[in-house]
Amino acid sequence: MKSSSETYKNAGVDITAGYRAVELMKKHIARTMLSGKSSDIGGFGGLFELDMTGLTHPVLVSGTDGVGTKLKLAFLLGKHDTVGIDCVAMCVNDIICCGAKPLFFLDYIACGKNYPEKIAEIVSGIAEGCVQAGCELIGGETAEMPGFYDAEEYDLAGFSVGVVDKSKILDKTAITEGDVIIALASSGVHSNGFSLVRKVFDVENSDITSPVDFLGGKSLGETLLTPTKIYVKPMLALFDKVTVKAVSHITGGGFYENIPRSLPGGFGAKIERRAVKVLPIFELLAKTGNIDEHDMFNTFNMGVGMSVTVSKNDADKALEILRANGEDAYIIGEIIKSDESVAIC
Repeated sequence: MKSSSETYKNAGVDITAGYRAVELMKKHIARTMLSGKSSDIGGFGGLFELDMTGLTHPVLVSGTDGVGTKLKLAFLLGKHDTVGIDCVAMCVNDIICCGAKPLFFLDYIACGKNYPEKIAEIVSGIAEGCVQAGCELIGGETAEMPGFYDAEEYDLAGFSVGVVDKSKILDKTAITEGDVIIALASSGVHSNGFSLVRKVFDVENSDITSPVDFLGGKSLGETLLTPTKIYVKPMLALFDKVTVKAVSHITGGGFYENIPRSLPGGFGAKIERRAVKVLPIFELLAKTGNIDEHDMFNTFNMGVGMSVTVSKNDADKALEILRANGEDAYIIGEIIKSDESVAIC
């Protein structure tokens, strides 16, 4: 007998819609399967066979995160195929800060009503993020929760696991005075600070679909919904050729909270303000919201999605590798002896 329940459906949970969503998402998930040794979707657990080549003492590294209130922009615009990239990016970009390679990803979608086509659209973005990160989407969960979420809304979170050989875990204690800090450009606001963004631009009650000259002809909505950049592949290329001392993923808390996480005690980061390539969306945000510069750098990435610390002698080679791998990489500062963790001057 085919699995179905009219009683459960009348309570707001349509299990047949869940089955339909799984069928629709399978083609997207298939894009991420690199090894051919992972489990099929639909089992109780996601299987992944670890390739031990080049690993003498493997250490697993995990990361979990969500997209946050950036999802409100997806709801307003009716566009759901990019927020999955954000979800993957927030996890794998954290993993890369340890020097690890992401291996696999699992997602969690909670919704008020399961629209199979919408769920598949979300998963298509997750799959694209996994392709960009070189990891496999081996499982997930879609929870239909009527009465808990509005029928048209959902939440999205994920979990990723990577691996690094113990000898190659990034060691911030190797940082010394005079080391160089390299910026990797962001694609936009990424996935942090959207509660403030939404308040400043009053997105629920404003025109966010018309072109804006200051934003290069893109609309405010399109600009804000631009997916978070995934830095995995260029960073793995860098790890292969250069001794990287520390990496910071610039997320919520901006420069002042995230750069110190990769600094040993007694050292600080001296950032040259004029060197930072601030994106137009942040200039517009600061002007519209009358937000002072310190708060901007303490909330947003300001155009720098990731910072990388290397020795001064390795800086040119690092820049060459990152640029060859498609990154807009440039020097924004140096390491100094200081009790102040970040100084922007």
